[in-house]
Amino acid sequence: MGKLANQVAVVTGASKGIGAGIAKALAAEGAAVVVNYASSKEGADRVVAEIAGKGGKAVAVQADLAKPADVTRLFAETKKAFGRLDILVNNAGIYEFAPLEAITEEHFHKHFNLNVLGVLLAAKEAVKLFGPEGGSIINIGSGVSRITPATTAVYTASKGALDAITGVLAKELGPRKIRVNSINPGMIETEGVRGAGISDSDFRKWVETQAPLGRIGQTDDISPTAVYLASSDSKYMTGETLLVAGGLR
Repeated sequence: MGKLANQVAVVTGASKGIGAGIAKALAAEGAAVVVNYASSKEGADRVVAEIAGKGGKAVAVQADLAKPADVTRLFAETKKAFGRLDILVNNAGIYEFAPLEAITEEHFHKHFNLNVLGVLLAAKEAVKLFGPEGGSIINIGSGVSRITPATTAVYTASKGALDAITGVLAKELGPRKIRVNSINPGMIETEGVRGAGISDSDFRKWVETQAPLGRIGQTDDISPTAVYLASSDSKYMTGETLLVAGGLR
């Protein structure tokens, strides 16, 4: 029996990358998983099929976390499918880099509506489904909030806000036995990173020269930490931000 047997998890932005890795890892430990996606139904269905193929339980639910009505529907579908919730992983996010002179109102709201407001709305809906035994909220932040790279002002600001939200909600929800922690990954090789050209960029080379472990990360470097924070192994931890970045800080 896995560490998360009989538990239910929602993982946002789980059709690919870090989210898909976390969804599969939680399922491998026994959790029933809601695989949320915004646009990639094919990717979400693939994650669900992989989980089911290994004897796990999962459903795919479309919802754009930047849209309040979609967030409400995501958790209504979760209740319909599994009747409860124990774990929320706030992974859905966007990153687009721009120098100061290229920042626009649209660029700002695109990041904050999903990376910040989406997280708050998801947490708000999730706590309604957590039982008296509490639960675990895991926010996926970013190492950029510490290293503050050039041309990332808006993205880094949104992830810095997430660090703050983690601490605030840990205090607010602790009396309800709901733990709130954050994982701040370093540069991880995902479809998005490859698609944006970052995988072959000078930034990757800089990370590889500066990180003590000398490499960028893979999705399976992140998912074990998510399992740890979701499980009772971390039952006395809340309000923590865990940097999983190969030592880069």
